[in-house]
Amino acid sequence: MSRVAAIDCGTNSIRLLIADINGANFQEITREMDVVRLGQGVDATGAFDPEAVERTLTATRKYAEIIQSKGVEKIRFCATSATRDASNREIFIDGVREILGIEPEVIPGTEEAALSFAGATTGLTHAEKPFLVVDIGGGSTEFVLGSGEVEFARSVNIGCVRMSERHLKKQPPLPESIQSAIKDIDEAIADAAHFVPIKDSKTLIAVAGTATTVAAAALGLKEYDRHAIHLSRIPTQKVHEIAQMFALMSREEIAALGYMHPGRVDVIASGALVLSRVMIATGASEFVASETDILDGMAWSLTKVAE
Repeated sequence: MSRVAAIDCGTNSIRLLIADINGANFQEITREMDVVRLGQGVDATGAFDPEAVERTLTATRKYAEIIQSKGVEKIRFCATSATRDASNREIFIDGVREILGIEPEVIPGTEEAALSFAGATTGLTHAEKPFLVVDIGGGSTEFVLGSGEVEFARSVNIGCVRMSERHLKKQPPLPESIQSAIKDIDEAIADAAHFVPIKDSKTLIAVAGTATTVAAAALGLKEYDRHAIHLSRIPTQKVHEIAQMFALMSREEIAALGYMHPGRVDVIASGALVLSRVMIATGASEFVASETDILDGMAWSLTKVAE
């Protein structure tokens, strides 16, 4: 048995998973998430804001203490979209290395996609193949198609933070802002579709906070319940209704929703819009919401390295 720790550092959030893995058996020990907005302003400036870096390193220090207390044997730290784009990424990478004592990885979009696919599909037995896994992050969205393994993958820059900073700067957003966002999103999805046959899947699986929050809204949850959300099936029409609902709400109204994480309040409208446009482009009648994602894929990968 291996006790492993995976840390996924995206544009909006940083997350920790500690798990015991023995062959095909996976037991979650700890799962943590902090919204640190590491990618704040990166789309506009191409560089990290020092305050955003310090917020993220503070969370990393907290995770390092948890890892040490749990007797973890192997650690993997992966940074994604914002870190790929930041010209001054070394100030962040050096800080993580000093805190954790390991070499943090800035992974390409294709590897991010493959890890998300592994995390979302490992152990998924009651769904038709091939799967299309869509991971809507803060800076990018990954499209991955495959059955037992990845066959096609593409990462495009239409994450919820990036779209909020670029287009939906007000809450509720102006109609013309929504239209400019839709144009941007649709162009990126079309780019992905050149590389990934997104209409060929039998099951669309959506992972990460945007998708699970939309699922919480669609299920009418009073508070966030990951067990109720995991593997729920959300009809496409419901996705469109939820996206429209968020687009019409003020910041205060969104913040008052019991299932809404405070760190998603100002980006959920853009994230839900991305998901809505994905549903249209794929022609899918529903999506399966998955609470397992890149973090779980990273944890599984550590056991494979060990073997």
